Amino acid sequence: MIGISVSDFEEFRTVGRQLLNANVTPDQVDWSGGLFSDAVLPDAPQTPLTVPPDFLEVARTISLHRDPNRWALLYHILYRLTHGERNLLKIDIDDDVRQLRVFEKAVSRDMHKMKAFVRFRRVGDSDPEHYVAWHRPDHHILRALAPWFAERFGSMHWSILTPDESVHWDTQKLTYGPGVPPSQAPEGDELEDLWRDYYASVFNPARVKVKAMKAEMPVRHWATLPEAQIIPDLLARADARVLQMAKTQKMSAAPFIPPSHDLQVLRKAAPACRGCDLYQFATQVVFGEGPPDSKVVMVGEQPGDEEDQKGHPFIGPSGRLLSKAMHEAGLDREKIYVTNAVKHFKFIERGKRRIHSKPSGIEISACRPWLEAELDSIKPELVVCLGATAAQSLMGREFRITADRGNFFPHRWAKELVATVHPSAILRMPERYEEEYELFLRDLRKIAGRVKELELLD
Repeated sequence: MIGISVSDFEEFRTVGRQLLNANVTPDQVDWSGGLFSDAVLPDAPQTPLTVPPDFLEVARTISLHRDPNRWALLYHILYRLTHGERNLLKIDIDDDVRQLRVFEKAVSRDMHKMKAFVRFRRVGDSDPEHYVAWHRPDHHILRALAPWFAERFGSMHWSILTPDESVHWDTQKLTYGPGVPPSQAPEGDELEDLWRDYYASVFNPARVKVKAMKAEMPVRHWATLPEAQIIPDLLARADARVLQMAKTQKMSAAPFIPPSHDLQVLRKAAPACRGCDLYQFATQVVFGEGPPDSKVVMVGEQPGDEEDQKGHPFIGPSGRLLSKAMHEAGLDREKIYVTNAVKHFKFIERGKRRIHSKPSGIEISACRPWLEAELDSIKPELVVCLGATAAQSLMGREFRITADRGNFFPHRWAKELVATVHPSAILRMPERYEEEYELFLRDLRKIAGRVKELELLD
């Protein structure tokens, strides 16, 4: 019996090749211990060996599994593949192949979960900012996924800590270190409040299936997911929310729209709107502003906290970023009418702060008559939608910013409609601010080019 211990796929390839060249059968190898040594193998010429490419791919995945029997299974299959069973992997009912697929599925699922459940938290006041995540994978997948995280979050300084080992990215290279216990995991920050508020806003109690949710989001990961911490409370209130949703299905601002669509008449009528419940909580309605004969209209999602307090659209952080980008792109904001798909600020109170909450589909639909009345009054030639809410309000729920940003479409309320991201989305991604801002600026320059081409702002 030959005692062998390997730690990764490349070491297994080297050892497996030597074992096969020495014609060592699977039952002659103990993969559970001992150190590999050429001295324990019979002398044998190192002849080239070929195996199906799909075996190498699946073996690399299986090598990440935590089960110590994975090496024995891989060598057993490797031996069979090179001894007359070339098509073994196509026989799904074979015991070895079936076990191989079980291991492969488990690792692939674990990798998917890690991509979905890692949540970075900002730690300390270092410059540059450093973000840390703690995760408990089921298998040895950290090194396999580290390059993916480096590409996805390339401009951030981050660390991912697991019980087995840790990885660190400084925007240039990956380095690895020892594992970290849960007790040393980073504590939450204000970013977690945003996660929880977002999750609460998109949580649909009428469609929740607890068993399926736990299958996709295992309870053992909830401790590191800020949004998961509010699931018990959301579930406890689900029945009440379903009833409330049912009561508000027919909300609409249509009865409050005056017959005349003159902008001044609309603006005076808007404060009396009771088309949805948002008026009960907002400070005031925030109507659109700009030249009543403008040929270009920009539509955002809803007012923010500062807009709600002062009563003017796009004057808060998002508005200031929009003005800066418009100036750089060559768009004169003074000549453009700006408004929102929803006219009242929807928020969640957290202490003394009011955190933006995405309006529901019902609320967006209820407020659409105001937006359509504005467009009917202005009759623009170009409508610019900032963000998915505005775009879907005018183009339908199937419209996707990621697929169609910067593209021009004919529309019933204008000669053309174009969409890009909302400036608030850029502010919510500090780790990718420069990259996202440049993409936003690219879209606005394209829009400015079309405006000049159509001579809309003469």
